[in-house]
Amino acid sequence: MTDRGKIDREFFDQHIYPNLGAERADVALGPRHGVDFGVLDAGGTAVVTATDPISILPDLGWDRAARFALGVVLADVAVSGIPPSHLAIEFTLPPAMTDEEFAAVWTTMHDELDDLGTAVLTGHTARYHGCSFPWVGGATVLGVGDHDDVIRPDGARPGDHLLVTHGPAVEATALFANLYPDQLRDAGTDADLDALADRLPETGHVRDALVAAASGPVTAMHDATECGLHGALVELAETAGVGIDFDPDAVPVGDDVRAVCAALDMDPWASTTSGTLLVAVRPEGVDDVLAALRERGTPVADAGRITDGAGVSVDGERLDHPEEDPAWRAYAELAEAAATDDGSDDDESRD
Repeated sequence: MTDRGKIDREFFDQHIYPNLGAERADVALGPRHGVDFGVLDAGGTAVVTATDPISILPDLGWDRAARFALGVVLADVAVSGIPPSHLAIEFTLPPAMTDEEFAAVWTTMHDELDDLGTAVLTGHTARYHGCSFPWVGGATVLGVGDHDDVIRPDGARPGDHLLVTHGPAVEATALFANLYPDQLRDAGTDADLDALADRLPETGHVRDALVAAASGPVTAMHDATECGLHGALVELAETAGVGIDFDPDAVPVGDDVRAVCAALDMDPWASTTSGTLLVAVRPEGVDDVLAALRERGTPVADAGRITDGAGVSVDGERLDHPEEDPAWRAYAELAEAAATDDGSDDDESRD
């Protein structure tokens, strides 16, 4: 099992997947490695659900930190094509977080939830010793809709086109540019860090997923989080039992993303990039989905085909799932450098 990030597939298959509590007929889609959500059948209605940690990064500013955290949580339901309708959320806050600071976070979350039509269903909020930023809670998101409208993670079919939004390592590098610009400059990057930092809002892809689903015959979507695009490609292929021919040259990679990844010896294709979606679309709907996303201002490329067979092929070579996400190692090194520079503990461990 990895020491940072999500557990690996071997551990999941050996210890978790065989031990999922009671078997119930109303579980229409249960836990699977690399799958973003589950589906409950409630009297013929589909209830799509996903659970994630809440990560608040104070150095982003409370407004941006709240929007980023909420977007990551809501996205796993949005990729089902069903809008997130309800949220259960709990906060285990550090004692040092003031009432005013938490009020700023909560008000921002309310505004975003209200705009999306998502209601808070229940929750828990408290301060506890031993809790620290950025991991300050967890949330479960629900989306209620028709079973026929759920875009299942195993729905990709041979002949589908594979669209990719935004590109690799946008989340990781934009976060680093926001949190550790001095340390990145010390590492020798010549990237425009201010411009890269401004790309963080691109990681808010809840609306991208819902727009794609409404615009054409989308058969599967997946959020490229830990282990990045390479990990997401392998997970999508394994879940659907299909092959993927992927053309990385079709996906634009920003010069600033490349520069930061090079300075940190970080493979952009294996690095977390929440905000980047894989969207499998039937051929007759590709132009409509591309047009709808581009109208939103979302960069998107037609970068692959779903095929018969199994596994992901890049330039004729089989692509394996990355063993770990290099962004975790880079984050730890940058945080350590920042702590050394200011002579204090990691800025994200305020307690």
